[in-house]
Amino acid sequence: MIAGKFRSRTLKSLEGLETRPTYDRLKETLFNVLASAGMVAGCAWADLFAGTGAVGIEALSRGATSVHFAESSGNAAKILRQNLASLGLEAGDVAERNAAEALRQWDKAEIRFDVCFLDPPYRLHGAYEEILRIVARGTILSEGGIVVAEHEKRFDPGDGEGNLRRYRLLKQGESALSFYRRSDVLLPDAAGRPEV
Repeated sequence: MIAGKFRSRTLKSLEGLETRPTYDRLKETLFNVLASAGMVAGCAWADLFAGTGAVGIEALSRGATSVHFAESSGNAAKILRQNLASLGLEAGDVAERNAAEALRQWDKAEIRFDVCFLDPPYRLHGAYEEILRIVARGTILSEGGIVVAEHEKRFDPGDGEGNLRRYRLLKQGESALSFYRRSDVLLPDAAGRPEV
C-alpha cells in the first residue's frame, strides 16, 4: 500500500507472469491525480482485470466507499479474496469472470461507478476498445464518472468510443494512463483543458 489506512500492510501477490501489477510510482501518480479531482474518497470504483486487487484495495485504503473487482483468473481471484479478508474488507464484490461480462452484469443490476479502472494484460489490445464501448453504451458510469486505462506507453488505446472521450494522457516510464469521460460533461478549466 502507498497511502491511507492500510499504508503499512503488505498484500499477497501472484508468482509468475499471470498478472502484471501496477508499479507503485504509477499508482501514486494515478491516485494523486484522482484525489485532487475528488474521485477517490467517497467514490464507488470498478477495478477491471483486477489481478490480486492492489489498485482497488488502494482506493479503499484512501476512502473509496466500495470497489467491485473483476478478475477472470481463478488463482488471482483467490489471492484477491485473501487480501480483502486479511484487511477485514467486505466492500464491493469479486466477480470471477472477464471484465466485459462483469460490466454487463453490474450494468443490468443498476450498479453505478464514479471510477472504472482497467488494466488488462498489455498484449490484450482489443480489450481496451471492448471495455470503452460497453461503458459508452451502458449506464454504468455515474454522472461525472471517469474511466482510467493503464497501458503501454507505445500503445494507444484510442480517443474513446461514442461520447466517451479521452481528455488526458499521462506517460510515466514505459506505462501510461488514459483518462476518459463522457463528452457532455467535459468542463474546461481556466486554461481551457478538461479538469482532472
